[in-house]
Amino acid sequence: MSAPCDPTMPSVPISYPITDLETLLSRSYFDSFHYPFNISSVPLPAASVKMPHRQRMLVCHDFKGGYTDDDKWIQGGANAGAYAIWHWHLIDIFVYFSHNLVTLPPPGWINAAHTHGVKVLGTFITEWEKGREICNTLLSTVESARTYAERLAELANKLGFDGWLINMEVKLDPQQTINLKEFVSHLTQSIHNVVPGSLVIWYDSVTIDGDLKYQNQLNEKNKPFFDVSDGIFCNYCWKENFPEDSSTVAGDRRFDVYMGIDVWGRGTYGGGQWTTNVALDVLKKDDVSAAVFAPGWVYETGQGPDFQTAQNRWWRLVEQSWGVVQKYPKALPFYSDFNQVKSDGKSLMGLKLTLSSTKEGTKEALLLPDVALHPAQLINKFDSIILAQRASNQDSSLCSNWCQYESTIVLNDSTLTEVGLLCYLNNSDVVKNSTSHEATIDESTYKASLGRVHIRVAGVCTEFPPADKWFIDGKNISWIWKDEGTRTVSLTIRWGLDAGLASSSFVLYNIYVQKISGGEDNLGCNTSTTPEFVGTARTAIYYISALEVPIGVSCLKFIIQVCAIDGTFMDLDKSPSYHLFVEGL
Repeated sequence: MSAPCDPTMPSVPISYPITDLETLLSRSYFDSFHYPFNISSVPLPAASVKMPHRQRMLVCHDFKGGYTDDDKWIQGGANAGAYAIWHWHLIDIFVYFSHNLVTLPPPGWINAAHTHGVKVLGTFITEWEKGREICNTLLSTVESARTYAERLAELANKLGFDGWLINMEVKLDPQQTINLKEFVSHLTQSIHNVVPGSLVIWYDSVTIDGDLKYQNQLNEKNKPFFDVSDGIFCNYCWKENFPEDSSTVAGDRRFDVYMGIDVWGRGTYGGGQWTTNVALDVLKKDDVSAAVFAPGWVYETGQGPDFQTAQNRWWRLVEQSWGVVQKYPKALPFYSDFNQVKSDGKSLMGLKLTLSSTKEGTKEALLLPDVALHPAQLINKFDSIILAQRASNQDSSLCSNWCQYESTIVLNDSTLTEVGLLCYLNNSDVVKNSTSHEATIDESTYKASLGRVHIRVAGVCTEFPPADKWFIDGKNISWIWKDEGTRTVSLTIRWGLDAGLASSSFVLYNIYVQKISGGEDNLGCNTSTTPEFVGTARTAIYYISALEVPIGVSCLKFIIQVCAIDGTFMDLDKSPSYHLFVEGL
């Protein structure tokens, strides 16, 4: 993975590494068109800044070489089956790893981890003969070592991640190790000055003598680097007594010792894979921290029966051995969206209402959308069925392909004591061939995943600044005409609140486009389409690439729908917008 051919030219935003010292030294990355898109938008929560004084779980994401098609495209991709982690409650530190010189974590990973209170580190690595040549420049003087350390600290600060894993897998001269120690020390001090709670973790590779010889434990050969950093990631070929020995050497800093476990099982204690917990149990007993390398093994090797099931099974082993390390929610309002855009087309949902009264006792009603036949086997389990009708006035904050249903419930002398969610599969063939008297239910396993959760403070409503308090600007506008008369447009859209207004409570933006026909005087009156969903952004910038503009469309209205921290969306018809008139008309 390398930088785009010309990173200063507008194109679909992408995450990429820095592959040479010249680029790092020149700071040219900050001149890239892609730089503002790579800035993470979710800060690390204040409660997670200070590392807890306990054993910790570090996860090193070594996955297909890094920067895959599923995570390098910042604005999203088309693979609904992409690798993902949803077990953040078991993780303290997440390292994004590749074999490039400077691995910068894609913002999607940073945002996801920070949302759950997990710190994110990039990777600085030198290896093979090219790595030796890099070290000859990097470590030529004390001044050069300090300069490159400051560049790395600046990158973490400006992109919004929390530090670095330093992996020097090359043989060095004794004099170079002196400057290497200064590089690690100065990086640690520099990044601590600009990123609160930041970490620099040394990988157990080259020794203080300059030998590339993995120690697989903390000892006198690598402790000089441990002493000037925030921790050590010990190589994964350790023996059963090494964790306890490392703990003794570390003393009060035993939790800063992260013993490596290779999930692929390459020379690792316990064999990794489905017995990764064997090594974790030893580390738990010896009171040191763990560094799990390449948990993407589950996905890369196609563990069955399917990825979600295998992923949950593997992380369950981790949880049983190590326990939960993150607790949610830590503050209100709380909002989380677990949706991975996967469902069965036959899945239906209803609300189970429990009503209590002094006269009639407890009764259960089932509220269902009036959209299809429902299994009689299900209906007969409830005292009453309420069919919700499609609302005449759809919520304007919803995308056009969502439907809102509503119903009125008369309580009389009853009290609504419980609301439950009922998920079921609709099989029209069964419904047609069954009656309420003869139907039977075949028991089977039904799996349901929670989509999203809102926990709000009662009586507190989100207020959005009106549209005229937002500024929106379009830049890098490029039109391309096609032979059939249609055209495409590419542009960058930026937005924000006027000076003096805080935007920190807004965490997500949906971008829509409305294609308008007719002249400028007919703006908004002669629309050819309803608003179309374009994409989602976590930062206040979005690049639209090759949007097709049909013949007859004279104006494009881009709508920015704001999402608040509690998951509430601004009404589409009240959202800020930007009008772009078609060139050449």
